[in-house]
Amino acid sequence: MLRHVSAGLAIAAALTLTTAGTAAAGPATGPVVVADVTLPAPALKQVQPSIADDRGVRLGGVGSGLFPAGPAGEFWLVTDRGPNGQPTVDGEKRRTFPVPEFAPAIVRVALTHGTAKIKQYIPIVGGSGKSVTGLSNQAGHDETPYTWDGRTVLPYNPSGLDVEDLVRTRDGDFWLVDEYGPSLVRVSPDGRVLERHVPAGLGLTGADYPVKETLPAILASRQQNRGFEGLAISSDQRTLYLAVQSPLANPDKKAAKKSRFGRILTFDLRSRKVTGEYPYQFEDVTTFDPKVNGDQSEMKISGLAYAGRDRLLVDERTDNVARVYSIDLKKATNLLGGPYDDTKTSPSLEELTGASGLRLPAKSLVLEPNALVPSLPGKIEGLAVLDPHTIALANDNDFGLGDFGPDGRLVDSGVPNRLVVVRLARALGAH
Repeated sequence: MLRHVSAGLAIAAALTLTTAGTAAAGPATGPVVVADVTLPAPALKQVQPSIADDRGVRLGGVGSGLFPAGPAGEFWLVTDRGPNGQPTVDGEKRRTFPVPEFAPAIVRVALTHGTAKIKQYIPIVGGSGKSVTGLSNQAGHDETPYTWDGRTVLPYNPSGLDVEDLVRTRDGDFWLVDEYGPSLVRVSPDGRVLERHVPAGLGLTGADYPVKETLPAILASRQQNRGFEGLAISSDQRTLYLAVQSPLANPDKKAAKKSRFGRILTFDLRSRKVTGEYPYQFEDVTTFDPKVNGDQSEMKISGLAYAGRDRLLVDERTDNVARVYSIDLKKATNLLGGPYDDTKTSPSLEELTGASGLRLPAKSLVLEPNALVPSLPGKIEGLAVLDPHTIALANDNDFGLGDFGPDGRLVDSGVPNRLVVVRLARALGAH
């Protein structure tokens, strides 16, 4: 069951109502913005003093994940791997890390009177207490890491994490999902990695914490930067729901770029085992976002939230458009251990052009955030349910990464991290 305390109304009482993009006289007949707040962006060196040179980069990326923190108006957020870019150097796109010692962090913010304040900042560390960093894990499986200018290769770090969403359990631990493995990670209240679950056969060694090969091997064929992106937890705290951001490169990248089929998994917290794997059909990009000229690979899942038994909210998006859908897994086909988990199966799940006998999750539209708030930045990645009538959204601003000057200092993009709370026109169970 969802909480039936009206967290949205409690937040409204604590905040100055923001009506940008929703101005309306008289009773509301559609969704209403309860709060629209810009998140703090201190210098990276201010929040992580161990950083030698932050190159002018400020805290960002915190909208990569979002989860209610308990008191009304407070939220847990998580950065991704940190500031990174992909310039073309000598005709080759290279993954750069301008601040390679940055530690991905869990951040607690409180919203009050139209502003946001950081209440906790928890860098993620390994068993030794050393920062995990956001650097690539393995040669061959992950992109080669470079310095800010793309000229010097950085060392791989098997402990590195590209975390993209989080939940918190009642005992205080955090669970996060990562894009590299892809993996599922448990983190203590003080930020220490306690266990990391990766696909069978990945062979990740040398990490500064326990690594367990408990996930289906097929997941190792995720596209680069398209691993796990969404995470939710059931109200009884027994089940985690994990979403792969995009179709797997199965059997290859060509299939992935055209595919409309993704995967959502369930993970039992008592047995520490995957219990379900369900097909998810992305919308047709030609009608979802005409600006991308029919490029289906632009479609992604960037967030999940629990909405009741077997029901989830899904943040499906391109960089221009986001929509929140409600899905019901109850009657969907469980692929776990079946032919679509076998790389030899042809056609693969990703090569299917139709459902082909699969029972897909029931799916309905809940909200179009960009239509409600046209000024919202792209890359809406954080999604949380506060009560049956109220949800929260946050964007990933990529740490403001734009260009770097010849002095190696960032020329900031000016895109902020924002957190928006929306009261829905209809309760979630009615969608």
